[in-house]
Amino acid sequence: MNEEMTWIVQAQNGSDEAYTHLVEAYQTPVYNLCYRMLGEPEAAEDAAQETFLKTYQNLTRYDRGRPFATWLLAIAAHHCIDRLRRKRFISFSIDEDDEAQMELPDRAAPDPETETVRRQEQVYLHRLLQSLNPTDRAALVLRYWHDCSEIEIAQALSLTVPAVKSRLHRARRELAKLWEVEAPRARTERRPYESPAF
Repeated sequence: MNEEMTWIVQAQNGSDEAYTHLVEAYQTPVYNLCYRMLGEPEAAEDAAQETFLKTYQNLTRYDRGRPFATWLLAIAAHHCIDRLRRKRFISFSIDEDDEAQMELPDRAAPDPETETVRRQEQVYLHRLLQSLNPTDRAALVLRYWHDCSEIEIAQALSLTVPAVKSRLHRARRELAKLWEVEAPRARTERRPYESPAF
């Protein structure tokens, strides 16, 4: 039995310390999934906390034959989808708080222009993700940011494998179309007095 499974068994038997180890091990992936789904740091923090609360409350229902990470991320994805469905209007703006979450370039990087372009592209990709259907977004995030298989995504989102394949295909195609329109325009939109690097 590996260390994670030991924590799970102990947590299922009421050990708060063991559950704390699970939270510490998974807080970053859960937060990242919630952030990519909801697009706002505060909302992602709230959703991550709710995810861990729901997980704790349902820990006895966890099937040990299934990967714990997949089960946990499924709870997070469903919680975010529910929040997005309740929200009537989704804001597509990127404010300063969102930019603060972006990874800063390495100061020793030899090519700052490349790093700047890469950061801009991350911001645009994040914004484009927000325009997708919540379930399609969850499927993409689970597949490309958490390396879940199509079977794991199907289990996590209560879909069939063909439905997952269809959603991934549709979401990739939609993102590609949006990227072709948005990214080049964003790179060329700069004030006349700015250098080409910015």
